[in-house]
Amino acid sequence: MHASKLNPHQKPPEHLRIIYKRYQKLNLADLGKDPDLVDISHGLGTRHINIVRCSRSIDATASQEPLSWFEEKKISQPSSSPTLVYEHVALPGLQIIPSLLSQEVQWQLLTRLLHRDLADERHKTNIHTHYNVPYELCNLERTDHPGDLIKSQDTGFVSSFFNCSPKSTALIQPINPKVHKPITISEFLCRKLRWITLGGQYDWTKKAYPQTVPPAFPKDVLGLIHHHFPDMVPEAAIVNVYSPGDTLCLHRDVSEESKRGLVSVSLGCDGIFVIGLDEDEGNAHRSIALRLHSGDAVYMSGPSRYAWHGIPQIVPGTCPNWLSTWPMGQDESGSETVGGIEARRYGDWRGWMAQKRINLNVRQMRDQ
Repeated sequence: MHASKLNPHQKPPEHLRIIYKRYQKLNLADLGKDPDLVDISHGLGTRHINIVRCSRSIDATASQEPLSWFEEKKISQPSSSPTLVYEHVALPGLQIIPSLLSQEVQWQLLTRLLHRDLADERHKTNIHTHYNVPYELCNLERTDHPGDLIKSQDTGFVSSFFNCSPKSTALIQPINPKVHKPITISEFLCRKLRWITLGGQYDWTKKAYPQTVPPAFPKDVLGLIHHHFPDMVPEAAIVNVYSPGDTLCLHRDVSEESKRGLVSVSLGCDGIFVIGLDEDEGNAHRSIALRLHSGDAVYMSGPSRYAWHGIPQIVPGTCPNWLSTWPMGQDESGSETVGGIEARRYGDWRGWMAQKRINLNVRQMRDQ
């Protein structure tokens, strides 16, 4: 099957819509008892052991990220256990990889995505549709007076919207003030920001990638993803920013001019992930509902490359403790870093990540 034969506006099959709606409505207690929900990190039940199987393992030394720029913050000792890769017998090409990324790499990846890449005006967000985003705010830092911002003179300064205090009175102005009201930095980062595009800037209206040369894909993120998934070349990504109550409707990614696999990496709170194919001639339902945790990865390739998938629920209160303090750091004992420059810059944002889920979704736009 090729993407050119698939209709991007087609509605998902009814059997998948029923599954999606069911998990959208389940509360936390019922999620924990649901017999159909697959949570590999907590062990496979008898009902799943014959349909979800470990297909291979990645040696611990091979799975440790070799790139030095992801080794700046030592949060925990790297695991000596191999990383296991699981597959679903009825969804060929779907790979589920629990705990692919170490805590250290997750922290550094999150920092690059939400500090550096969000602050890069080449990478558009959902906010750009209706607002003029003031990127000059990323290069300011607060003074001893709440709400005051000055241009940083620090040579080690990192551009970031999080340099602004959540109490800042600086406003992001709408393109059309008759339709939309100005929003504060806190509203932007806590409520309004839903996605960031890296590399190829997907046109959500035309459901296509522009033919013009895209912004360069972040080199370190490219290296990280390509290291673990060498069959595809990262050229474009969507960074989804979720809060509890947010969802992602069932859809298929059919705009790429390449059949190379799709990579999805989870950071933060758990997410329920529903994926499935259209019914086959035997009317069999080929689908699965997964509970994904921070550091897990999913690779959709082969027949599952164009599978329907969506996120019906973000599970509140499930961000790992060591990550929930971001953008505040931790010392070697796991205690929050409370002094110095980092505390001055990010202290007021402590806990921002506690109720967030970040999904990094990477794809190859065109065959090379």
